[in-house]
Amino acid sequence: MSLRRFIAQRLLVSVPVMFGVSIITFALVHLTPGDVVDIIIGINPRVGPGEAEQLRRDLGLHRPIYIQYIDWLTDVLQGDFGETYSMGPSAGSLVKSRLPETVALGIFAWVFAMVIAIPTGIYAAVRKGKLGDDVSRFVALAGVSIPNFWLGLMLIAIFAVTFDLWPVLDPQSSLLSREMLWWLVLPGITVGTAASAQLMRIMRTSMGEELNKEYVTAARAKGLPERTVILKHVLRNSLISVVTVAAFLTASIVAGSVVVEVVFGWPGIGQLFISAINQREINLILAITLFTGIAIVIANLLADIIYALLDPRIRNEY
Repeated sequence: MSLRRFIAQRLLVSVPVMFGVSIITFALVHLTPGDVVDIIIGINPRVGPGEAEQLRRDLGLHRPIYIQYIDWLTDVLQGDFGETYSMGPSAGSLVKSRLPETVALGIFAWVFAMVIAIPTGIYAAVRKGKLGDDVSRFVALAGVSIPNFWLGLMLIAIFAVTFDLWPVLDPQSSLLSREMLWWLVLPGITVGTAASAQLMRIMRTSMGEELNKEYVTAARAKGLPERTVILKHVLRNSLISVVTVAAFLTASIVAGSVVVEVVFGWPGIGQLFISAINQREINLILAITLFTGIAIVIANLLADIIYALLDPRIRNEY
């Protein structure tokens, strides 16, 4: 099967996945007690029951859920994610304005995870059973076990408060400015730590399995340098497992970003998502969920493409 056809098939599979995500999210949001009208009444108790009911009718919240979903889906397919009830701009505009910050945080976390995980995993596999391997396994276990909100608070306490190396508050400058990129380091490390720990463990295990296979013994018997055997032969086969697991970790990075953005005050989608939940902004919640789902689907699609490039035989399985 050609790579183009393989990619087309994976894209087609992604469509029902996104459809299912939208249905589940829409249902969960509406099954949650309370709506935006309840929030308005909580802020202004003088709103009477009749006024509250009329407000629900004006907002279209009195209609059956399936009718609301069909109307929402129709608008989304036309590029309209709906209006927000208490935040002013449309849901799509709010997500668009916060998206670059979250993307930058995610990219930094991925780069940090890969830079740490792959060399450390290779070193641990080559030095299996020695001190370096034991230390790397301990660090990996700690990275997986430590909650990201606690790690973020500790990084703030040590590097921002004690040593005054990083800012605590938003520098209020553009994303690509030196101040904002410097402020990005601590939240990026916080998000990427757990992912790097998990990837390092997978890399170590995969490398260990490949090193015990017959083709490695044959390559060594031919007199190839150990560096060539590891980097040219073993590493490529080991990366297949790492790429597969890395795609699944995208959801963890997105989920971790929500908490970390709140801890650091990072002005991304995660912080906006918490505000939308607190204020029952249905359209905004759905827009963020849909964008997040798209990001995860794209990450898995890229993983499938890289997987197919590393091992062309995988294309014939679809």
